Parts: sequence; C-alpha cells; structure tokens
Amino acid sequence: MKGARWESIRARIAGSVIAALLWRYACHAVMVALALWNEARPAPALHDLVLDIVPHVQWIAAHNYQLWLAAYAPLAIALWRRDRDIFVRFLWVGGVLSLLRGLCIPLTGLGPTWGPDLNAGLPVSTLFAAWLAIVNPVSALLTDAPHAYLTKDLFFSGHASSTFLLWLYCRKDRVLGPLALAAHALVVAIVFLAHLHYTIDVVGAWAITYCIYMLFEAGHGPSHASHAPQGPGPGSSGSPK
Repeated sequence: MKGARWESIRARIAGSVIAALLWRYACHAVMVALALWNEARPAPALHDLVLDIVPHVQWIAAHNYQLWLAAYAPLAIALWRRDRDIFVRFLWVGGVLSLLRGLCIPLTGLGPTWGPDLNAGLPVSTLFAAWLAIVNPVSALLTDAPHAYLTKDLFFSGHASSTFLLWLYCRKDRVLGPLALAAHALVVAIVFLAHLHYTIDVVGAWAITYCIYMLFEAGHGPSHASHAPQGPGPGSSGSPK
C-alpha cells in the first residue's frame, strides 16, 4: 500500500509542470555555479576554422541572450499548449542536459573565443554576486552580467543544445516542427556571428543532446506532438491542459 502511494506521488510530481519548471530552473542555477567556478581558472583559446571566417557582429553578441529567448520561449510555450505531457518531459530532460553541460564546462576548460581571459583569478565573492545576477531572470535580461562573467561556458553550447532539444520534441508536428528547426538554425547562426562558441561546442551540443534525448525517450514511443490536431476539439489530446 505504501509502495502504491509513493508511486502515485512520484507519478504526480513527474507529471507536474510546476515541478518540472522548478527542476529545470534548479539545474540551470547549478550549471551557472559550475560555469562561474570555471571562469576563475586560466584557460587557453583555440584556433577555429569557422570563427576565422565568420565576422564578429558586436550587436548580436550584446543581445544574444535576448535573441535566444525570443527564438526559444514562444515555441516552448506553444509545445506546452499543444501537448502538456511532452512539454513536461522536455523540461525534465532539459534539466539533465543542463547539469551535464555544467560538468562538461570545467572538464574541457576552454578559453574565451573572443578577447583575453579577463575572469581568470576572480575572487569567490565576485563569483557569488555574479551567480545571483545571472540566475535572476530580470537582471540576466536587463544587465550585462551574463556577458561580463560567462566568457568560458563553452563546451557544449547551451544555445544550440536547448533549441535542438526543443526541435527534437517538436519535429513531427507539421507546424511546430519547421518553426523549431528554423529557430534552431537562427540560434546557431547567432552563436557563430557573436563568436559565443567554438565550432566543436555546437557539434558537441548536437551529439550530446541527441544521445540524452534518446536515452530518456526510448521507452516513451514517439516524443512529439504529431498526434495533436491543429485546432482544439472535443476529446483532443492537443487541447490546452
């Protein structure tokens, strides 16, 4: 009886949008902490064949977070409206991916793609203040904290992995699929034009994201909203939940 009750509680938590959102946010906060710890370590820059060709566009670099959010958030909300269960799984897997990224950043220890390594040797007090500013969505959007303190959060690309994962969950929907793919392509272009990442960071994001997606979705059958109709209807699984 206790086992059945625990299983029921676990199932409710796993299927809760609020719980999944909290998980996703907590994983992001842990990832940022690991990335900031890595900022204090000196690291070498790499030569990159793609970045040597693609020009650095300063205004895109300055607004890359806002541009990513504009490409990502509306489609994520649309997925929520289309299929709540898939959206919840998208959040849980996204959290795992964020934690894995947090571990990979200090393991690879790559130096900045653009400019000198300004954050090497930063004190803990500065890093903590930066963490508070970056995990706060308001200050992350309205201040320069992410650009000032995250110069070496490189392997693998969070911009590329988050939008690629979103496409994987949307890809069979005839409306959301093409939109998510276009949004991902736009974000990858932003990554290169802003010189946010080395090419290997993007390629690694594709490989790791797909592996994590397949690992967690293997037992769920089709992980997309293809069964959702294009408009609400009686008994429709695609109606807002």
